Amino acid sequence: MTSNFKAHMALLGANIIYGLNYSIAKDVMPNYIQPFGFIFCRVIGALGLFWLVHSFRYEKVEKKDFLLLAVCGLFGVAANQLMFFYGLNLTTPINAGIIMTSNPILVLVASAIILKNKITKTKVAGIFLGITGALLLLLFKTDFSFGSDTLTGDLFIFLNALSYGIYLVVAVPLMKKYQPITVIKWVFTFGFILVLPFGYEEFTQIDWSTFTFDIWGKFAFVIIGTTFLAYLFNIYGLQKLSPSVVSTYIYLQPLLATVFAILAEKDSLDWIKIVAALFIFSGVYLVSKTKALKTP
Repeated sequence: MTSNFKAHMALLGANIIYGLNYSIAKDVMPNYIQPFGFIFCRVIGALGLFWLVHSFRYEKVEKKDFLLLAVCGLFGVAANQLMFFYGLNLTTPINAGIIMTSNPILVLVASAIILKNKITKTKVAGIFLGITGALLLLLFKTDFSFGSDTLTGDLFIFLNALSYGIYLVVAVPLMKKYQPITVIKWVFTFGFILVLPFGYEEFTQIDWSTFTFDIWGKFAFVIIGTTFLAYLFNIYGLQKLSPSVVSTYIYLQPLLATVFAILAEKDSLDWIKIVAALFIFSGVYLVSKTKALKTP
């Protein structure tokens, strides 16, 4: 099994977790935990796990790299999660899904500006196919509407996509130098410091006695799965593959959500979903086909 294949499996695993997370997290938030309080729990819970795992594979970080790690903490954890939850509260899930398809484009542009990577025709074609497939799945749900009432939320979702795109690009030099667990531990350390002022008050308002066994299980899934494992899988993929490839896997999320809905008999298979799946897999293949360019 090649390292690139393992990286692709890690990215697939991360996006399967994200696909499951939409319905699981919804049962916990906001009835049991408010959005920013949930982010506080996610970050501090995953941070503890990252520090625990890293203690078995300790690696020293050079002082000059801490500034870049702090930047990654800002864009990859704090701004990314806070803006997404804030924006989602002011817009619809469908609007958010449509706007998030811009992420690979933003990553492609950021890679060209920051890492001096070339924007190839193959990558552009792959991203176009991925967007087409994702939009086919999202737009046919019919419950989307861009307008003044969702403008603020839509803007914050876009800023979230931009923030995560910047994180994927600026983290590349660190991934060439350190183990994934080392990078993600420090990224979450700085991310937690930045999340603390926003999430602590809502964290203190959580009534833990109201949690049922089912809610505890879903809470644990979001902390261990969606935050700890998914971030670790993504950062491992970033070590082996380019930021464009990592970001293109976002197109699998609406497809995986549809598959889960079909398996749960809440949706049915039709030609639109089949065509969308072909577009998405073709897009991911084309972007993955191009070689990851080296950092300057």
